[in-house]
Amino acid sequence: MFGTVVVGVGIAGLARIRDLMNPMPSSPSEHLKLFGFVSRRSFGNINEVKQISLEDALRSKEIHAAFISTENRSHEETIRMFLEAGKHVLVEYPMALSAKAAHELCEMAEQKDKVLHVEHIELLTEEYKQLKKEVAGKDLVKGTLHFTGHVLDENKTGFPAFSGIARLTWLIDLFGDLTVTSATREKQKDKNYSRMTVHFQTANK
Repeated sequence: MFGTVVVGVGIAGLARIRDLMNPMPSSPSEHLKLFGFVSRRSFGNINEVKQISLEDALRSKEIHAAFISTENRSHEETIRMFLEAGKHVLVEYPMALSAKAAHELCEMAEQKDKVLHVEHIELLTEEYKQLKKEVAGKDLVKGTLHFTGHVLDENKTGFPAFSGIARLTWLIDLFGDLTVTSATREKQKDKNYSRMTVHFQTANK
């Protein structure tokens, strides 16, 4: 069995715990054993999974891999700690708040001979696979991607572009490299409202 720990118990972290505790029959997940979860908040146990300290998770010889599901801003530091401790790492997208940091982490994983996997789960959904089939072989003339969500704490999630970067990777995956031609941001603090509008161009304009 391959020992694992989940770091962060928000929506994504709780989903990880659920799936690790109830693996699909005959899937690779059946070979993973969840030893606990790490959180800044005190929970005790969640679904019979015990809370352990970050230090214990890093030191444990029974834990071989960490599933990182914390806020964006803490990804980089947490990845570094687990790689330094000789653990494999799976992290929710995005890996870091800058391309430079992401490259450094990849190099570090390679030097440590560890797997560093960034998971963008939306690209694996049936709906997305269908969308990809529909646009295959077609030229994009013009299009709009609009999505909404609650206002996020920028201290934890980073600049608003990072809140939406998972969606932007849809466009790159579907249409290739994109160039930003303009970007604007509107904020209405009294209404707790923020909106970012970005225009992109494909390689063939």
